[in-house]
Amino acid sequence: MIRLAHVAPVVAFCAVMGCGAQTLAPTDSAEVPQALPLSVAVVSPLNENRIFGVIPDYQTVTDSTGSVKPLTPGQKWTLALKETVDPFNVLNAAMGAAFSQRGNQTPKYGEGDAAYGRRFGAALADFGTQNFFSAGVLAILLHQDPRYYRKGPGTGVAKRAIYSVSRLAIARQDSGVSAFNASGIGGMMLGIAASNLYYPAVSVRGSVMACRVSTSLTGGIIGNLMSEFWPDLQKRFFHRRHSGTSPQSSQLRPGLDTGSHD
Repeated sequence: MIRLAHVAPVVAFCAVMGCGAQTLAPTDSAEVPQALPLSVAVVSPLNENRIFGVIPDYQTVTDSTGSVKPLTPGQKWTLALKETVDPFNVLNAAMGAAFSQRGNQTPKYGEGDAAYGRRFGAALADFGTQNFFSAGVLAILLHQDPRYYRKGPGTGVAKRAIYSVSRLAIARQDSGVSAFNASGIGGMMLGIAASNLYYPAVSVRGSVMACRVSTSLTGGIIGNLMSEFWPDLQKRFFHRRHSGTSPQSSQLRPGLDTGSHD
């Protein structure tokens, strides 16, 4: 997935709760002691931590050194939904609409409040449709995992940066093997093509589509790099421990991020 998400009727939630093991005392009739469950845990396969405390990072697997379960179709739709309706991303759409409003830039809806409303709606649709196709439809049909798997601090910075950029073209199948990122690239292209349905005719041009492809790819690169290196920066400069800080880590194994199996 190229840092964009979509629409679905499910919202993942996570809570971790546990109770210590207890043993029932035997009665006079020699009943067998019974142990209560050690713990009951409901964990999310999505990363709930935020970069700089505000930027959503749902699609990142922070520790891929252990066995990571593939997302179910419902969880892929949930990822799309969470990315699309996250307040930070909605605010991003509002700001982007405000910038394009100045001087009647693309999409050229004109001036005034009504034009801004259309621009805002188009920005939300741009983001939502790409997520819908990439993390939802194509990820399910092609059995690809739309998440980003960190390489981790076990290798050098340059190799990790190259790895991050390469994930735009390389995805992980639900089976765990690497493959061409057809869901991410294809979802981006389908989402951009869908914008022709609601963009004004003057903005439906090849140059506009090419510019949007470039913008999406650039956003994907920046997003991957942030997801790759943010935990390191957080640990070094913000002194936050990573063990147990993300509900996602509960489904893998305790410990620091050290690498990727990709």
